[in-house]
Amino acid sequence: MSKDGNGSVDTMRSPYEEAMEALSSLITKRSRADNNNNGDRFDILFDYIKMLELEEPIKQMKVVHVAGTKGKGSTCTFAESILRNCGFQTGLFTSPHLIDVRERFRLNGSDICEEKFLEYFWWCWDRLKERTSNEVPMPTYFRFLALLAFKIFAAEQVDVVILEVGLGGKFDATNVVESPVVCGIASLGYDHMEILGNTLGQIAGEKAGILKSGVPAFTVPQPEEAMTVLVQKASELGVNLQVADPLDPSLLSDVHLGLEGEHQYLNAGLAVALCSTWLQREGHVGINYLNQNTSLPEEFIRGLATASLQGRAQIVPDHLIESESPGDLVFYLDGAHSPESMDVCAKWFCLATKEDHNPSYNQSYNIAKGSHESGNSAPLVKNPTQILLFNCMSVRDPQLLLPRLMNACTSHGVHFKKALFVPNTSVYYKVGTALPTADAQVDLSWQITLQRLWESLIVGEKGRDPKSTELTCEAGNNDAEKGCHNSESSTVFTSLPQAINWLRNSVRKNQSVRFQVLVTGSLHLVGDALRLIKK
Repeated sequence: MSKDGNGSVDTMRSPYEEAMEALSSLITKRSRADNNNNGDRFDILFDYIKMLELEEPIKQMKVVHVAGTKGKGSTCTFAESILRNCGFQTGLFTSPHLIDVRERFRLNGSDICEEKFLEYFWWCWDRLKERTSNEVPMPTYFRFLALLAFKIFAAEQVDVVILEVGLGGKFDATNVVESPVVCGIASLGYDHMEILGNTLGQIAGEKAGILKSGVPAFTVPQPEEAMTVLVQKASELGVNLQVADPLDPSLLSDVHLGLEGEHQYLNAGLAVALCSTWLQREGHVGINYLNQNTSLPEEFIRGLATASLQGRAQIVPDHLIESESPGDLVFYLDGAHSPESMDVCAKWFCLATKEDHNPSYNQSYNIAKGSHESGNSAPLVKNPTQILLFNCMSVRDPQLLLPRLMNACTSHGVHFKKALFVPNTSVYYKVGTALPTADAQVDLSWQITLQRLWESLIVGEKGRDPKSTELTCEAGNNDAEKGCHNSESSTVFTSLPQAINWLRNSVRKNQSVRFQVLVTGSLHLVGDALRLIKK
């Protein structure tokens, strides 16, 4: 038996499903920019901390705190991996999750197990339910998760806690840590403007809210407007803000970073600076990289090389097509959702797909094909075809995203044969590991807006190859499979599973084509796609 958020018993659902149901009840169905709620007061977080008896444990934590618009999750992932490889017990808190909420809580490099998660979840839930009131209501979703992270890391007695800011910095739930060991601010750009401000200076001011007097801090090279504000805020606090250079690849001794993409050298450089400072301030002077004239310690190299993070520059073959026709349907997933990250994502995709298109692939395919066919027919060369699978939240401006993506790809000689637009399958107000059933009455007006923008960009795009391979499969015999708004260069599907099925059917009916599908615009979309294409 298990209990729901109101304490009643439910014999049908598993304990984990009950926890997800309770957690979902904390998600507010209103704009994140709406401050008309008692639970949004930052100072109320300290009331929750008292209720959970976490005041002293949080003070004792040895924290690496990282904010930023893009790259903060990767920086935290690198930092955790480095310090774990240096022999420390690590706790990593990141957001969002892609498939399972337990991804947000990593202990020594692995997601927290279900048993421990449930133990700590209900411990926090029961105490907060008992002690909150109308004046101090239950915390909102992300705040509860941050409080849960502090409980988990305190109970597990980790040596170091790496915290990724959820949103902004100054009023983020992770900012209840008053004395971190070191702070980092990753690359800044335009995102969440409805909350953080419309200029880079305003956004930088919010991110700089994690800086603490007397605590060393690092950032990466920033746009001038953002850097000016960061330097000013640091000066006001007496903080020694240093700029970490991108990591020199030659320091890795011919080893590749665990996270793909050239931009990761920027995040790796910040992580190295943060970890070196953490080690120095904690008295672990035997392993560090403060003297940058020397090579990276072996532990640092191993940590950078083995770091892993789902949904960022991730390449995943479709599990169904892979068993039938290896390499014919490959997804390139990146949760980019800001203008700057669109550029980075596009560059990675173009380089990754070009590396994938090599003679050895076609040779191995033809050898395999020959074992099933007789005769002396000419070898079949499979042409790579690039497809875009896209969605973004309606609070974002697609005029800042799609043109950047298309222009960056075009500059590298990559042109999408078709763009597919879908609503996210997961819903913002419910947490769980299973995809909800698609709503037949789903509102597609936003996806149609995205499609119209894409079509206008296609009209203006130069350099299309008129001989490019035609897609002969229009997906199915029924209208639902075809998509409700279909054109030669784009389609709006009513659900992500329908789009995936269209791709699979197209591959099966086009023996001379293999699809390279870029999934981007939303981490939620990337997570939904991963649930469908991975085994």
